[in-house]
Amino acid sequence: MSGTVAPVTILGAGSWGTALAIHLGRLGMCPRLWGRDAVLIKHLEDAHENPRYLPGVPVPSGVRATADLREALADSRIVIVAVPSQFVEEEIEIARQAIPADAVLVSATKGFEPRRGRRISVLFSEMLPGNALGVLSGPSFAREVALAQPTALVIASVDAHVARLLQRALTAPLFRIYTNRDVIGVEVAGALKNVMAIATGLCDGVGLGENARAALITRGLAEIVRLGVALGAQPTTFLGLAGLGDLVLTCTGSLSRNRAIGREIARGRALEQAEAATPMIAEGVRTVTSALTLARDAGVAMPICREVAAVLFEGKSVREALQTLLSRESRPEEEGSAIHG
Repeated sequence: MSGTVAPVTILGAGSWGTALAIHLGRLGMCPRLWGRDAVLIKHLEDAHENPRYLPGVPVPSGVRATADLREALADSRIVIVAVPSQFVEEEIEIARQAIPADAVLVSATKGFEPRRGRRISVLFSEMLPGNALGVLSGPSFAREVALAQPTALVIASVDAHVARLLQRALTAPLFRIYTNRDVIGVEVAGALKNVMAIATGLCDGVGLGENARAALITRGLAEIVRLGVALGAQPTTFLGLAGLGDLVLTCTGSLSRNRAIGREIARGRALEQAEAATPMIAEGVRTVTSALTLARDAGVAMPICREVAAVLFEGKSVREALQTLLSRESRPEEEGSAIHG
């Protein structure tokens, strides 16, 4: 499909949705970019720039920005949903009557639906049961994608034909896409890496050093794998782009919103202040509650997630939370790790 004019719609004119629209615009696909904010959409149409989320990055003239859902979705063959997880259910409820029955739905959202802790693909299948589904994930800062810097991602679908279709449609020389059939693993990894990035930011914010950061990321990966496998994921998925790749980027990258939130909280800012400092949403703040609910139901221990939640929502100090983690009983590294069996 790459290089054709097959209608592609992106729901969500934030940083990620806009970056994907820019990418597809460069491929000559003339994507439609929908957003709620009519003022922002008008600026996108008139000035070919998203000043709120990607200032200074030109948007190709072929990108059609609109605040009209029916116009955005008319005859669309691929619908990419790139809105924060806390708003996905509401947006799909509004859009569901306008989404074509034969369109492929693609989740580009890294988080869980907060009301019931559902994965986004599960939410899609419940609300639009007739549409084919895919999940786009992997290490990808929106600004770098918008600037055409090299990126490698994963398209996950239980239907190999759908995965290949999306791979062909979205791939470019500097935007490489691999396929994967483990939708559960790709979604769990994409959601939980944000929580681990907050934890890393907390660690960095109190100056524990790079040794501690590496240990935290590694144990965070083990924690993600435990929950993922308990939910039905394949262990090897977590060693790939959607797992280890995205985890490393989000926990160490200078553009990571979740890491920045953790760092600011460790330096004494309240959660509300830290979140208000940027228009972009740190998904890990909402994801951690859903993750702990899923872990409890699955009988899985997630000590890092537990301490992140205690800092964010229970008033626990960062140093006390880190001390709780450091004082846990020593045990064999492979114990409880699904990677090691």
